Amino acid sequence: MSYICPVCKNKDPRYIGYINDLPYCRKCISFIGKSASDSLTISNDIKLDIKYSLTVEQERIAKEVLDNFINSYDQLIYAVCGAGKTELVFKVIDYALKHKMKVGFAVPRKDVVIELSRRFQASFKNSIVTPVYGGNNSLIEGDIICLTTHQLYRYENFFDLLILDEIDAFPYKDNDVLYEMFKRSVKGHYVLMSATPSEKIINEFKKFKDKKILTLFTRYHMKEIPVPKIKIFIGMISKLIYIVYKLNKFIKENKPTLIFVPTIYDSKNLYNLIKNLAKTGYFVNSKSEERKEIIDKFRNGEFKYLVTTAVLERGVTLKNLQVIIYKADSEIYDDASLVQISGRVGRVVGATSGEVIYLSDKKTKAMVKAIEITNEANRHLQKLL
Repeated sequence: MSYICPVCKNKDPRYIGYINDLPYCRKCISFIGKSASDSLTISNDIKLDIKYSLTVEQERIAKEVLDNFINSYDQLIYAVCGAGKTELVFKVIDYALKHKMKVGFAVPRKDVVIELSRRFQASFKNSIVTPVYGGNNSLIEGDIICLTTHQLYRYENFFDLLILDEIDAFPYKDNDVLYEMFKRSVKGHYVLMSATPSEKIINEFKKFKDKKILTLFTRYHMKEIPVPKIKIFIGMISKLIYIVYKLNKFIKENKPTLIFVPTIYDSKNLYNLIKNLAKTGYFVNSKSEERKEIIDKFRNGEFKYLVTTAVLERGVTLKNLQVIIYKADSEIYDDASLVQISGRVGRVVGATSGEVIYLSDKKTKAMVKAIEITNEANRHLQKLL
């Protein structure tokens, strides 16, 4: 009988090694470390305190999520960028904590873990919110454990309620090991969330009676999502001229801007080409040693623009934010990633408009599909108004 890894379910002999005739799995061998205790005790007197009101649509979905959890359903929340997905699960988290259940909120990237941990701490008074990610895992237990998907291996058969956001994001997307870690960590039921779930996931949920799909195609402020514009410029020089023109215009109007690029090399190279013509900006990527400090300076206005890779594709909400996608015809940008990046714009009440520019040599199917998805969401909004 062939060996099947008990952790990640790998059975491919190419990834199975032997030490003293005992098999081990090379796919998940790096997932080694302290595991959470099953004796975790949830704090008393935790109170949900939200300083703002949910929309009618948000309230409806939040109630459905809670009812479905009580009735033992796994769930997929399919909601547009800016819909306020996190707020949709506050009620079910509150219910779980009051019933002394173990709660986890997982996302693929540590930057989002840090941001979400602050939000949970502010909204759930008297709770212990524990962020867990690479380099920050000495404490792994709490009332709400907010963690990267890479840290799920520490929580075997642990969570009564596990919420997994950004299911379509790297590095979780299409990662069999992380997917098995996720399933292994669920003791009770789970909630998946995405603005761009794959057809595979949607079809999987439709097959089973114990799974529910909830949809929310309007933003919490009930305004239209800015529709991307495609700008075709052949050659780098013409693109640079256009970027500098738009940046200086946005800087003058006090509108922070993110310029997305497909590679780490592009982030530094493009910044070096434009920095003397459009001042007060910088660049950031996954290799930036002071990434948090750079992003904080952008948030507080010290930097007026950032040239960035996909590290800022998600989790950024900033008033009057504008977006340019450089080399938008790159293969790295499928329709899902374009929708996510575009969704950074127009998220804040009082600043619901803005520009999303696909800057490229040619129009691609992914661009057209992303624009179609945006227009469809806006049509749905019009039906409700």
